[in-house]
Amino acid sequence: MKTASLLTLSASLLSSTASAYWKGFNVGANNADGSCKTKDQWQADFVAMANLPGHFTSARLYASSDCNTLANAVPAAIATGTTLLVGLWAEDGNHYNAEKQALLQAIQTYGKDWIIAVSVGSEDLYRGDTDANTLVSQINDVRGMLWGLGASDKEVTHVDTWTAWVDPANAAVISAVDFLGMDGYPYFQNASIDDAWNVFWKSVDDTRNVSQGKWVWITETGWPYKGENYGPAEPSIGNAQAYFTSTGCQAFDEAHTFMYTLSDYEAATSFGVLDENRNPLYDITCHF
Repeated sequence: MKTASLLTLSASLLSSTASAYWKGFNVGANNADGSCKTKDQWQADFVAMANLPGHFTSARLYASSDCNTLANAVPAAIATGTTLLVGLWAEDGNHYNAEKQALLQAIQTYGKDWIIAVSVGSEDLYRGDTDANTLVSQINDVRGMLWGLGASDKEVTHVDTWTAWVDPANAAVISAVDFLGMDGYPYFQNASIDDAWNVFWKSVDDTRNVSQGKWVWITETGWPYKGENYGPAEPSIGNAQAYFTSTGCQAFDEAHTFMYTLSDYEAATSFGVLDENRNPLYDITCHF
């Protein structure tokens, strides 16, 4: 890493301490060609993220064992002062056990200070891959493991769509988690960019209304810069920027927030803010 990058990163870390909420991006474990990211590639992602306007030093990960995510991402996070909302896949027993073991090994190796919180599963209820009772058991299982490792201060959640959270069939999961991780996309709700702000905050309010008084974190939201139209919902650089600097910037001031996504330029429908060279696709400066 060049000296200039280190100086910029150090400045951004100091600036980030002024924020009342965790703010960052979802970051995937795969490169555009499908290969797994190395430690150096994770570190490059975290440096690029911290150098963006807003000085983002937190990231949400989907997996722990897949692509050796934690084995590579955690040392990169520690090297760059990045903290992680850890994800564990929960859709089948063998996968879940491998994920839990990877988290166990990461904590035993690196301690716990790099952890923001732990999410058991991602949109499993929305997809119908599991049921509420199974998730509750897994959430309590992971919480017990964290307690046994001396990490009882790390909260445990589940991430799902706002539509899954407001479904009464999933109320037991709300009771089990320490906070709710909510995904909401006005784009997929056929909202125009002019209506997107209202559509998104209604989904947040609806989720808060069933949250049993618990915090609601915004774990995914964003607007694509390319892809297909969903009725009046049109992807474009201009619309992606407008959504980020209105809805996203307000979210940073109201909740722990992880935008979707840092980079996905290879996807047919792309939400990322960085291109293939880790350069910003548009200005994400918040002006309020």
